[in-house]
Amino acid sequence: MTRIVQIKNVNQPGKLYPRDADKMEKISAALLSVLPTDTPGLTQSEMIKALRGAVSEADFPGTTHGWWGKSAQLHLEAEGLVIRDATKPLTWRRA
Repeated sequence: MTRIVQIKNVNQPGKLYPRDADKMEKISAALLSVLPTDTPGLTQSEMIKALRGAVSEADFPGTTHGWWGKSAQLHLEAEGLVIRDATKPLTWRRA
């Protein structure tokens, strides 16, 4: 049976989204492992590219790591664990 976790979205305060807990744990850990703590952080495309090398193809086949990675980024940002810098293009880093 799949465990479900409710995640946040920094762009939708107060709203929760049900997600597979195991996948969220894996992708969140991977995202935190690839994001730098210093500026500049990673752009969206750099973040997704870095995630491809940090997660298992069996867990995240094809391009699904991108969708899960964005979900994790929005959740971790809402939790205050990831910071969005007002750069052009936008960059993200660990808090």
